[in-house]
Amino acid sequence: MPRTIRILPDAVANQIAAGEVVERPASVVKELVENALDADAGRVEVEIEGGGKRRIRVADDGGGMSREDALLSLDRHATSKIHSADDLRGVGTFGFRGEALPSIASVSRLTLETRRQADEVGTRIRVKGGRITGVEDTARTPGSTVTVEGLFFNAPARARFLQSPAAETRAVSESLAPLALANPAVAITLRSGDKALMELAGTSDPLERVGELWGPEVAAQMIHVQVSREGMSLLGFVQRPDAVRAGFRRTALFVGGRPFREAALLRAVDRGYRTTIAPDHRPWVVLFLEVGADAVDVNVHPTKAEVRFRHRNAVEALVEEGVRSALEGLESAATMEIPRTGESREEAETPGPGPDTSGKGVGEPGAVRERSNPPPAPSAGPSEDQMALFLPEMGDGEGGVGDEWDGDAASSAHEDELPVLERPRLWQIHRSWILAEVRDGLLLIDQHAAHERILFERIMARFDGEGVESQRLLFPMTIRLTPAEYELVEDLKGLLNQAGFEVEGFGGDTVIVHAVPDPHPHFDAERSFREMVDELTHGSELVRSARNQHERVAMSFACKSAIKAGQALEPSEMQELFDQLFATRLPFHDVHGRPTTVRLSRAELERKFGR
Repeated sequence: MPRTIRILPDAVANQIAAGEVVERPASVVKELVENALDADAGRVEVEIEGGGKRRIRVADDGGGMSREDALLSLDRHATSKIHSADDLRGVGTFGFRGEALPSIASVSRLTLETRRQADEVGTRIRVKGGRITGVEDTARTPGSTVTVEGLFFNAPARARFLQSPAAETRAVSESLAPLALANPAVAITLRSGDKALMELAGTSDPLERVGELWGPEVAAQMIHVQVSREGMSLLGFVQRPDAVRAGFRRTALFVGGRPFREAALLRAVDRGYRTTIAPDHRPWVVLFLEVGADAVDVNVHPTKAEVRFRHRNAVEALVEEGVRSALEGLESAATMEIPRTGESREEAETPGPGPDTSGKGVGEPGAVRERSNPPPAPSAGPSEDQMALFLPEMGDGEGGVGDEWDGDAASSAHEDELPVLERPRLWQIHRSWILAEVRDGLLLIDQHAAHERILFERIMARFDGEGVESQRLLFPMTIRLTPAEYELVEDLKGLLNQAGFEVEGFGGDTVIVHAVPDPHPHFDAERSFREMVDELTHGSELVRSARNQHERVAMSFACKSAIKAGQALEPSEMQELFDQLFATRLPFHDVHGRPTTVRLSRAELERKFGR
């Protein structure tokens, strides 16, 4: 009987491998640029014609190869990146499988030119459909150049699945973006015919590379993420909450400098933004993870687009915590400033917590500074670190609230420490906003949104304790509800009681409220209770976004019970609101995802007035 099992010829095997590695011109560009980066290139030039279907050329100034290595690189499974299976646990390079060049060469006409610094001449190798057709000397500078022509010329069935030149060109550009973000020090150019699509100069500032790719206005909206724990670290940038919008989003995730896709980590990012943006809004992010070499498997996807973490839950928790911590600082507050086209970030942004100055780039080990202490819990007033943001310059003391010396702070300060903490001067504007003079400009605070944040964090903290203090009513309120509302009140009676509403069924659809909370002197208990019950029954967008009943009740209570716009406040009430706001963990965002404050820096004021 004839044999039915046979060994495939190398040409067929290479074409099968090409089916995994080479999907379209963008796949070719990605593999070749990764090889250039692994060769320590400082500059990479990419040229395409016909969307890459007709011609692709990738040139670099990296280490280059000898003639022997260049020939070996065209054999399947030939690589300089790994030597044993154990090396797969800690691969720190991009192209480690040794299949890219032979796979590309099997479905195209490929020319490889390369030279090492130590060699007098370079090597040119020509390959057609996987067969080497020529090897010769060539004069060239150190580095490598790979030219790919007629992609899929010998696989017409696959060529028919390619899209239009314009669509393939977009795919090439998108494949280069994450590699450019991961390697900001490398200059990268992309040309399509005579048109320059990407011209990125090498930079030591990763945020500058974000601006080059996504636009300077987006870079100005990004805030820094830095957190580490349990041998893992996270560094990068996330979008300021007031700039986040619904719909299209850009994301870039990296581990060990390698781009990858992971929907679960993006969901962790969204959880970190909880109560700071609207539920349907999706932030843009650039995040770099560093984990132990044995804690991630990068060899689980043919194109290395996915990875597998050993401790997935810990990684997701780190991402959520890192994003949440970034949103606590002044850098996350909304701003009135709009960067002008071509303006540098230093000129456009309000001074705030800056990037890491350790000299290590994004994605490098040790670039993330560890948070030694957890964020403070809500307290009676701002912490010393927070108050340091609001130190006005010494003046004549004339103005609004806050002119008096803070005696308690003065008594605890030592001469060789920070200056005595002064409270900022405050003014109420149109009975809706509070204007605060702070160290480097002005803060405009929405009194309703600010009080929402205060009440939400206070009630969430007290849900785990003894609940909110309430005051008993001399004359209990009798409130008639719809059947659906009455059923909801019965179901949530325990949580409502913890929120300060002592409720008892009276029969039929009527309840009696014996006690109510007292969040502020202008509180309308009956109106707040009715609006809460209505919202919780019919489910507004706000309460639908809550993750559990505790958060649902807290969000609704904060929204309906906070002081309203149009409410006149006494100076002492403004001061108390200010102090309580900056004692919360997320003082710059209310529970709807709107800003509580808008900042205007002194630099922007001076620029507006031509100084």
